[in-house]
Amino acid sequence: MTPSPAGRGRPRDERSGAAIVKAAAELVAESGYAAMSIGAVAARAGVGKDTIYRRWSGKPELVYEAVFTAADTADLPDTGTLEGDLTAVVQSLVEEFSTPAATAALPGLLADFAATPQLRATIRTRFLQPAKERLVAVFDRAERRGESGADLPVDLVLDTLAGAVFFHLGIIGERPDADLARRIATMIAKGIEAR
Repeated sequence: MTPSPAGRGRPRDERSGAAIVKAAAELVAESGYAAMSIGAVAARAGVGKDTIYRRWSGKPELVYEAVFTAADTADLPDTGTLEGDLTAVVQSLVEEFSTPAATAALPGLLADFAATPQLRATIRTRFLQPAKERLVAVFDRAERRGESGADLPVDLVLDTLAGAVFFHLGIIGERPDADLARRIATMIAKGIEAR
C-alpha cells in the first residue's frame, strides 16, 4: 500500500489507525481469522470500511499488521552481547507468536499468503524488510565487538531466528518454556560467532 500524495484529502487520524489495529487483533482472537470481517473491525473501531481500505488492501494485510508487528517496532535490544541481544529479539517473537490472536490468525494467513503472491510481496516490502533493516544495528554492534564477521548473512540469520519460533510455536504448536528464547539465541550466536 502506498501512501496518498501529500496535500490530498484529509490527513490520517492516527487514533483511528490504532483503534482499527486493536479491533482487528481483538476480533481475530475472539472469533478466528475466517469469521473476522472488515465490517466487524470497522464497527468495533468506530470507523467506516473505506477508512480501513485506504490503509490496508484487505483482511490479511490488516491482520498481519495487527498481530505480527509488535516485535518489529519494539526498542532495539542493547545488552552488550550478541547472544543477549538475540535472546531479547527472540523473546519478543515468542511473546508475539504466543498470543491468542496469533494462534487464531496464523492458519488463515498462511493460506492467504500461499494463494496470493501479491500479498506475500506486500508483506515482505511493507513489514518484513523494514523490520530486518532495523535489526542490522544489532549485528553491526556485534561485528564492532568482534563477536561476528563482516560477511554475516544477516537476512538469513534473521529468517533462522523467526523461522525457529514460527515452526516451534505456530506449526508444531509447542507451548514456549521460559528458556526457549535463550536456547534459540545461543544456538544462533554460537553458529555465527567470529572464528
